[in-house]
Amino acid sequence: MSLQACAELVARGDPDRFRAAMVTPPEARAALFPLYAFNVEVSRAPWVTEEPMIAEMRLQFWRDVTGEIAQGTAPRAHEVALPLAGVVRAEDAGLLDGLVAARRWDIYKDAFEDQAHFERYLDATGGNLAWVAARALGAPDAAEGTIRDAAFAAALARFLVAVPELEARGRIPLVDGRPEAISALAAEGRGRLARARTARAGVPRKAGHALYDGWQAEALLKRAEADPLAVAEGRLSLGAFGASWRLARLALTGRW
Repeated sequence: MSLQACAELVARGDPDRFRAAMVTPPEARAALFPLYAFNVEVSRAPWVTEEPMIAEMRLQFWRDVTGEIAQGTAPRAHEVALPLAGVVRAEDAGLLDGLVAARRWDIYKDAFEDQAHFERYLDATGGNLAWVAARALGAPDAAEGTIRDAAFAAALARFLVAVPELEARGRIPLVDGRPEAISALAAEGRGRLARARTARAGVPRKAGHALYDGWQAEALLKRAEADPLAVAEGRLSLGAFGASWRLARLALTGRW
């Protein structure tokens, strides 16, 4: 029932990741859904209230959960915390804590300090989640750089899609919002994805399921690079047919 609750939470709160998880084998879903449900809870915590202190308390709850996993203490009776503790290794709990800590940026209206800060945010939120998922699915330590490169591209694509909403909520999402800077940023993301794919042989097929959530990244980044104004204008999206085709191809070939 806890796994089902996680799947339902992901279906409501992160439908793209839900679709990606659903084309993986059941044993992979058993690891992915608790992690993705955790990510839904954490990522929405800063946005459910206008009071920073309450948002901080919501994030602290999840930092406490990751702390309990790290210490090996009995998990609290929560529909996400309980199954999460069953799939995350104690030594990986600190990565999830780093993910939660990075989400504090979402609470406030300060801009990123610089490009390095922005990239650390993407790596902590997208990279840490993907690496913990890959570790739960048997990825070797040597695959970390590859996983993080692919996850960075996916996180960047999702972030660029979210730019108009972030701006509407009073945030300053991009360090440099000029079209040429956005194009260069998208090109960097595509470059990291290409680099990850050259090392794909080092990622076991089962562990590669942790990267299925980036199934739209290449097309979105390619579009942002060619038409950077689509980011600010909210036009950075794929048609239903194109998106479904890419997911079907991924499910058939396993080539993320």
